[in-house]
Amino acid sequence: MILLLLCCAGCGFCGKVLVWPCDMSHWLNLKIILEELIARSHEVTVIIPSHTFLIDYRKSSALNFEVFHVPQGKEFTDDISKKFMDLAVNVLPNLPSWQSAIKLNNFFAGYNQQFKLLCESVVYNQTLMKKLQETNYDVMIIDPVVPCGELLAELLAVPFVITLKSSIGGNIEKYCGKLPSPPSYVPVHMVGLTDRMTFLERVKNTLSFVFFNLWIQYYDFHFWKQFYSTVLGRPTTLCETLGKAEIWLMRTYWDSEFPHPYFPNFQFVGGLHCKPAKPLPKYYTFEIQRIFSLQEMEEFVHSSGEDGILVFSLGSFIYNLTDEKANLIASALAQVPQKVLWRYSGKKPATLAANTRIYDWIPQNDLLGHPKTKAFITHGGINGIYEAIYHGVPMVGIPLFSDQPDNIANMKAKGAAVEVNWNTMTSADLLRALRTITNDPSYKENAMRLSRIHHDQPMKPLDRAVFWIEFVMRHKGAKHLRSAAHDLTWFQYHSLDIGTGQKYKENAMKLSRIQHDQPVKPLDRAVFWIESVMRHKGAKHLRPAAHDLTWFQYHSLDVIGFLLACVASVIVIISKLFLFCWRKFAKTPNKKKKE
Repeated sequence: MILLLLCCAGCGFCGKVLVWPCDMSHWLNLKIILEELIARSHEVTVIIPSHTFLIDYRKSSALNFEVFHVPQGKEFTDDISKKFMDLAVNVLPNLPSWQSAIKLNNFFAGYNQQFKLLCESVVYNQTLMKKLQETNYDVMIIDPVVPCGELLAELLAVPFVITLKSSIGGNIEKYCGKLPSPPSYVPVHMVGLTDRMTFLERVKNTLSFVFFNLWIQYYDFHFWKQFYSTVLGRPTTLCETLGKAEIWLMRTYWDSEFPHPYFPNFQFVGGLHCKPAKPLPKYYTFEIQRIFSLQEMEEFVHSSGEDGILVFSLGSFIYNLTDEKANLIASALAQVPQKVLWRYSGKKPATLAANTRIYDWIPQNDLLGHPKTKAFITHGGINGIYEAIYHGVPMVGIPLFSDQPDNIANMKAKGAAVEVNWNTMTSADLLRALRTITNDPSYKENAMRLSRIHHDQPMKPLDRAVFWIEFVMRHKGAKHLRSAAHDLTWFQYHSLDIGTGQKYKENAMKLSRIQHDQPVKPLDRAVFWIESVMRHKGAKHLRPAAHDLTWFQYHSLDVIGFLLACVASVIVIISKLFLFCWRKFAKTPNKKKKE
């Protein structure tokens, strides 16, 4: 009886959570949220295909795994991994950021048929669907990178929460989430721009905005509309289904993100995985059962003296480089006074110096939090970016693809990073960047400023993520936070037409419950932000760049005018050419006839 009471006391509301995950680094972030939900006595079930990259459902875990068979074998996942690796290392870094985003879009679009087969393996599996329906889940958490989770939630009639850093071009957030994104000061995701753009950059941003909007509509209507409509038995689209999300957990925050408009059902939880540094371990056992000895790591770090150390990682995906690129990097590292810890499992470079050690794996968070760490050399993955922000470490960014150029551009704009181009990088370029970041104290100061901002939140990111998931469970959704924009046609949304519609005591009580169910009391929140302004001498990082634009720049009228002028010029030139050709060739026969 006592044990039962203790269990009940530890769980104000114990719910059932169903999860549709995405593999690789996305899973590492999501797993932290799921482990916290389990710690709060919720029952968590992850639905996954029989072949995965990092998600090991055979390993003993507090998570429940619902495994479904897919027609594609292990060869399919290996093929995706191999082709994606080649794309990420050899193709995308050689392209401008916007072309890289398009190429990445096309890569995933090429696997849509396989993604449909994966989805069919779930929604047409009557045994599995019956089991899921009988479980009566309270909420579903989905990663929208691989479509189907939102479709499954709709079939099960379960409210769902989306977890996302950003989509290609910001399509899912803008088009499906209806997030306002004026191209005059909100940079399109994965184009590598900041919120303070020149005129030509705003032209580029506007064209990218239009292109990605058209692309997501083509992608939705061409690949998924018919499939989703058939499964649900009514006309619908992928974006319409995604738009029914109760809460969007965005893995960013205003320490790394530029200020922009957002709805209250968008909650920012960037850095939820970050933790205080622990002492460096002697051994670490990786999930594939390889044991790496790290007993000399602490000695190596301490031997750096006042010069300190540099931490270098290109992420878990980039584990091999060409001999030329590896030697180029090693040559630059050999010329810095710091000791370097480099995560790399490829062939040992011939130019590797005594000040550089190579490891198959490094305890990155613990190293970044070490007092001797001077800088972080990174590809710009958001997990590493947030660990550096958390510990106040300046960065040398070498972005490769996806959101990495954006992440590094953001850090550059905030004065906490310098960037080196992967494609054109020479040993001298990398060395120059390393010397700049370690010798100019402003980078460390700015990194520490971002760290203070990150830590100065009314609620920790992980607690905020879990609060809103539990909120959806308690209230069977969060419809009061969902914008009416989802219920408008495109012409109504743009005020080309108008429309709207709404009981009494029940609604009043519902509003009362919602008002009381807040993560922080309104008065406490007001005082927190007043004190925050006092602590940081302002809150410039929260002020949108829109304040610095004229009214015609804000509405992109100068960009529109420029584009119209370009179109008019092209029309005039074509008309002139046509008239010239007509006079030249059409009148010649007439002259001959007269002769």
